Parts: sequence; C-alpha cells; structure tokens
Amino acid sequence: MKKAFLIFTLITTGCATTSPVLEPQVTAAPGWNEASTAGAAAVSADWWHAFGSTELQGLVDAALAGSPDMAIAVERVRQADAQVRVAGASLFPQLDVAASSSARASHDQGVTSKTENSGATLSASYELDLWGRNAAGVRGAEAALRATAFDRDTARLTLIAGVANAYFEVLSLRGRLSNATENVAIAERVLALVQARARNGAVSPLDVARQEAAVLSQRAALLPLEQQERQTLAALAVLIGRVPEGFDVQARGLAELAVPSVSPGLPADLLVRRPDLAAAEAQLVSSNADLAAARAALLPSIQLTGSAGIASGALLGFLSGGTATAALAASVLQPIFDGGRLKGQVSIAESRERELVETYRKAILAAFADVESALAAATRLQQREVLQTQVEERAREALRLAEIRYREGADDLLSVLDAQRTLFDAQDQLAQVRRDRLDGAVALFKALGGGWQA
Repeated sequence: MKKAFLIFTLITTGCATTSPVLEPQVTAAPGWNEASTAGAAAVSADWWHAFGSTELQGLVDAALAGSPDMAIAVERVRQADAQVRVAGASLFPQLDVAASSSARASHDQGVTSKTENSGATLSASYELDLWGRNAAGVRGAEAALRATAFDRDTARLTLIAGVANAYFEVLSLRGRLSNATENVAIAERVLALVQARARNGAVSPLDVARQEAAVLSQRAALLPLEQQERQTLAALAVLIGRVPEGFDVQARGLAELAVPSVSPGLPADLLVRRPDLAAAEAQLVSSNADLAAARAALLPSIQLTGSAGIASGALLGFLSGGTATAALAASVLQPIFDGGRLKGQVSIAESRERELVETYRKAILAAFADVESALAAATRLQQREVLQTQVEERAREALRLAEIRYREGADDLLSVLDAQRTLFDAQDQLAQVRRDRLDGAVALFKALGGGWQA
C-alpha cells in the first residue's frame, strides 16, 4: 500500500511540472477594411505564375534550386532534426563497453618478474524520467524542429517575392530607360526647331542655349537609370545563386506582365496560412516544454546503473575465460542548496514563455496589418495608374500643341520647355506606378502566405 501511494505521489508531482501552453489574446475581425475584388482567385502555391511570365517562372525555379539562403535554411532544418534525435536518446538506457589488457615486467636484484592483466566490462545506466524532464526535452526539440521547418518555408516565400520584385525592378528600369531615350529624341527634335528659327533671326541665341541644356539634361538622366539596372541585375543574380558576370534577363519592359487579382479570404483564415505565424506558435510550444524541464530539475533524479565484466590474470586471457563480476545500483539525487540557480532557471523559462506569447501576438497583429496595407495599396495603385495614364496622354498632347505654337511664333520657348518637363515626369511616374502595382500584388501574395499550408 505504501509503495502504491509513493508511486501515485511521484506521478502527480511529475504532472505538476507541466502547464498549458499560453495563448495570445487576439480577436480576428469578421472581414477586411478593404473590400476584396469580385471574382478574384484564391492564392495558389505557384502564385508567381499568375503574372504571366515564363521567364519569371524560370528565375524562381533557379532560385529555389541554387539560392544560398535556401540551402542555409535547409541545413538548419537538418540540424534541428538531429537535435531531436539527440534529445530522444535521453529516454533510453546508455550502454558502454570497455576492454583492457596490459603486461608489466620488473627487474629486482637479478630477478625478473612479469605481471599480466586483462578485463572487459559492459556497463549500463538509465535515468528514470519520473518528472518528465527528458520527455519535455524531446517535446521542446520537436517543436523547435517544426519552427525551423516553418522558418525554411518563410525563407522560401521571401526568396520568391524577392526574385519577383527584383525582376520587376529590372523591367521597370528598362521601361524608364526607353522613355528617357525617347525624351532625348524629343528634346533633340525641339532643338533642331529652335536652331532653325535662330538662323532665321526669329529667336535669340538664349533659346538655343536653353534647349541645348534640356538635351544635355535628358542625356544625363540616362546614366543613373543604367547604373540602377546593372545593380539590380547583379542583386537578382545573387538571389538565384549565380555570379553577376554575364547574367541577364530577356524581357525589356512591364507591358507584357499581368497584374493578378487576389481574394484575401477571411482574417481568421490568415492564422493558418502564414509560415511565420506557425513558426511563432511552435517556438511558444518549445518554450513551454523548456519550462516543464526547468521545473522537473527541482525534483529528485533517480539513476539506475549496472555492470558486468570478466577479468583474467593473463594477457588477453578474458577471451578464453576468467573471473566474472556483476553489479547493480540505484542512486537518488535531490538538490538541497544551489544558491537559487534552479529556481532562477524556472523564472527565466516562465518569463521566456510570456515573452514568446507577446511575440506571437505581435506577429499576428503584424500579419493582419500586412494584408490591410497590401489591399489598400492594390486598390489605390490601380486607380493611380488609370489617372497617370490620362496625365501622360494629356502631357503628350500639350507638348505637341506647344511645339506648333512655338513654330508659328505664338508662344516662347519657355512653354515648350515646361511641356517637355511635364511629359517626361508623367512618363516616368507612369512607369513607376506600373512597377508599384506589380510589387503590391507580390506583397499581397506574401502577406496572405503565398498559398502555404502546414
């Protein structure tokens, strides 16, 4: 009866070391502030195909196969998997075998004596996991493995988004370079008109100097765009694991790309659609297991040991027979005084769990904000592109009329210069808005988890 009561006490005390995993207090809203687009498609696992670029698809495939970031993330998962096996080993007995053989000769007063010894020992040790400390270590390692795997999935999503953004940036810069080259041609055309009028005495050399400055300014605008294009290409090459030398993409602009329409679903669904949130949850579970292990360390540990061996007085004699020995022992270790070290570790583990609860809650709030920001950007950027297209059309017409009036002497050169600047700015703004729309679509795909599933 006493033994049964002791066992019951040990089991109930061991259960007291565990506690439920804390949960963040976040209430999901019934819907997003921004209305979703009617008829939009849900996010698929290969969401980058929705942009309609086979070249982008090839770049993403190359990045997933050759990116150093992905290789690093994969190795971290392997390390975490190995750590699970290390932690699981504590649940099993440890067996060791040792063998030795020696010979010794001594010489004393002309008499030589020789001593030989041989022996082999098999030893075993096992810690009874009454309080669940070792089991908690395994649970913590398994949760850490899941968190590392989710981090790998987050790195994959971030890599794909980075490749898409860099690709769009290269094409946008090429489009802006094309516009800038066209602007140089327009400025040179106006310069020829001004020079012709100056030769006829209709305008002063001041107008020629002003337009020559405009031409030089447009030529100078090409250089930073060319520099940015080369730098972005180099960054894209590194993303996919290639050296920048000789790397290039074929597309010349954004005109052939589609801007996909995405359905965001419900806010509550987001909690199971993002790998970073799953990683935060797994880290919280791991910290809860660490807390259980820290509490169990306050309780006694029971160690069972056993050994069996054979010894002989002859060199390598245990192979043919000798004296056999066997031993079995049990030991109990109860911490009495450690200066508060173990209790301090429990307090650290408790605080760590509370910290990770808040980290998880912050990640959830940030995820909701990411989607809201991406939805707001998608709606406004679409409207901006429509308006900016109209601005570019009107600016082009204004320049055409300004050139006619200048040729006929109805206006001075300042009107033409102003119309040129307006058109050039409108073209550049339109190219950047189109790139922003594509980047906004990538941000929305990423904010919604990129079709990820646990």
